[in-house]
Amino acid sequence: MRYYLILLVMTIIGAYASFFLKKASSTDRIQILLLTPSLYAGGFLYLLSALLNIFILRYMDYSVVLPLTSITYIWTFFMSYFFLNEHITRNKIMGIVCIVLGGVFITLG
Repeated sequence: MRYYLILLVMTIIGAYASFFLKKASSTDRIQILLLTPSLYAGGFLYLLSALLNIFILRYMDYSVVLPLTSITYIWTFFMSYFFLNEHITRNKIMGIVCIVLGGVFITLG
């Protein structure tokens, strides 16, 4: 159970990493991009997420860990809605439902 919690934290960190890189992408000049703190925050969080992934793979099957990393998309869905004011569509909701069901089937198997 402890490793599933670490995996959950890893997916949240990965979603925040993507969020910060999205914020960094708002510039159109490479010089400004290199000075943007969001770029470094996103890179650091991706590194942290990758290290947690390596740790988890020592204790859990790859065939379980990799599919469950798709939980990151669920956090990204909510973050894009609340922080980036993106719209929720029926297709996005259906995608989230499929991810949740897939995660349930993977953990039960």
